[in-house]
Amino acid sequence: MTTREVPAEASFAGPGAGADGGQRQGSRSAFRTWASLRQAQIGVGIVLALVAFSFLGPLVYHTNQVTVNLNNATLPPGAGHPLGTDGDGFDILGRLMRGGQSSLELGFAVAITTTVVGTLYGAIAGWLGGIVDVVLMRVVDTLLAIPTLMLLLILVNIFTPNLLMIIVLLSALSWLGTARLVRGEVLALRVRDYVQAAKTVGGGQWWIIRRHLVPNAFGVIVVSATFTVADAILTMSALSFLGLGLPPASDWGSMLTNGLDYLFDGYWWMIYPAAIILIVTVIAFNLIGESIRDSLDVRLR
Repeated sequence: MTTREVPAEASFAGPGAGADGGQRQGSRSAFRTWASLRQAQIGVGIVLALVAFSFLGPLVYHTNQVTVNLNNATLPPGAGHPLGTDGDGFDILGRLMRGGQSSLELGFAVAITTTVVGTLYGAIAGWLGGIVDVVLMRVVDTLLAIPTLMLLLILVNIFTPNLLMIIVLLSALSWLGTARLVRGEVLALRVRDYVQAAKTVGGGQWWIIRRHLVPNAFGVIVVSATFTVADAILTMSALSFLGLGLPPASDWGSMLTNGLDYLFDGYWWMIYPAAIILIVTVIAFNLIGESIRDSLDVRLR
C-alpha cells in the first residue's frame, strides 16, 4: 500500500498537552477546525451517502442478484432498470449496491486492523528506541520492499479468495506505513517535557504509551486510517479487475472487468457507473484525510 506523507506536527495537542485539560482542549480545537473545512463536509457527506446507498438501498430497491436471467441481458437504462442490466441479466443499480457493501466492509476492516497493529508496532519501536527500534524497523523496511500487488496475486492464486482472506492479506501488508508514521511521531513526542516528567515520577512504559504517546499521535493515526480505506478499496478493485475478485459476490472491480467485454459494443452503462462510484469513493476518503491533516496542522490554527 502507498505510504502517505503526514506532517510531524499533526498531533491533537501541542507541548505540555499531557494534562487532560490540554488534550481535551486540543481535541476540541482540532475537531472544530476540521468540521468547518469545506472538503471535510463534502467528504463525510459522500461517505454517508455511499453507506446509505450500499446498506440501506437494497432494503428499498429489491432486485435479483442470484439467478442469471439471459432474457434481461444487456438491457439499456430504462423503466424497471434505471442503470440497465449486465451480460448476465443482473440489474446494474442493484449490483452497485451489493458491490458497495463488499468494498466498504473491506476498506473499513483493513483500516481498523492496520491502525491497531501499526500503531502498537510503531509506538513500541519509537518508545524503546535503540537496538529494538533498529530491528523492528528493518523488518518493516524488508516487508515494504516486497511488491504488494505481486504478492497478493500469488497468494490469491494459491488460496481460494473470499472477503475474509482478502481482508487478512491486505491488513498484513498495509500496517507497515502506519507503523513508520507512528514511530516517527513517537520519536518526536518522547523527548517532550510532559513525557519525561511522567517517566521520572515512575510511570510504566505501557502507561506512558497508552496515556501520552498514542493520544498525542492520534492525528497521524487517523489521517493514515482514512487513506488506508481508499487504498484498500482500490487494491481490491485492482485484484477484481485482474479476474481475482470474490465470485459469485459482486464488487466494483469485477463490474469494471465484466463491463470491458461490452464497452466497445456501445454498452456504456456496464462500466461507467462502477468506474464513477469507485472514483467518487476514493476521492471522498482522500478529502476526509486531507481535511484532518489540515485541521491538525498547527500552522493553520
